[in-house]
Amino acid sequence: MEFAGKRISLNPESRKLFTFFCAGLLAGIVVMNIGKSILLEESGLFDEDILMRLRYMSVDSKALFCYILRKRIGRLLILAVLSTTYLGLAACMGTAFWYGMSAGTFLASLFIRYGLKGLMLACVSVLPQYLLYVPSMLALISWCESVFRGIYYRGGGGYEAMDKGFLLRKSGQLVAIIMAVAAGCLMEGYINPYLLLGFLRIF
Repeated sequence: MEFAGKRISLNPESRKLFTFFCAGLLAGIVVMNIGKSILLEESGLFDEDILMRLRYMSVDSKALFCYILRKRIGRLLILAVLSTTYLGLAACMGTAFWYGMSAGTFLASLFIRYGLKGLMLACVSVLPQYLLYVPSMLALISWCESVFRGIYYRGGGGYEAMDKGFLLRKSGQLVAIIMAVAAGCLMEGYINPYLLLGFLRIF
């Protein structure tokens, strides 16, 4: 695979995580199509009544930002801690599958209800924050997988985890990921609601 003119090769574990994401994406689409009578019609998920209410809601950006930041950073730290345990690789795979399934159900539900307009709504609802969230989550899953491998796969006794250079490098990478996610939370709290409300008023 090439990116920006450079050759990028995925290691077997990264390819496995991508496979889990794709499997989750497909599962989400299939589940939504099979259970649409219950998941969409009976639950009222993304129906016109809900969208009508959203059009005229008021947004407390500060409260929304604090809630989102607490939620997203909390999940990030939980996955980071799990990566240092024997459950680390399973947690990475489960997270990749869950993100894929969430994306699949979200896109499928809006497409089933509104067609191409639904896909446009999906795009607006995740911008601009997902321009930071997506690379951050990919970097986080890769970080967790590499930490797990560094502790449990190399040397058997986890000697690399005790190396100061390894710890400093991984700590710096984690701080950078946290900062990127925090910036995405700012966008989600202060920019996205107004883009979404503006789009809903012409939807």
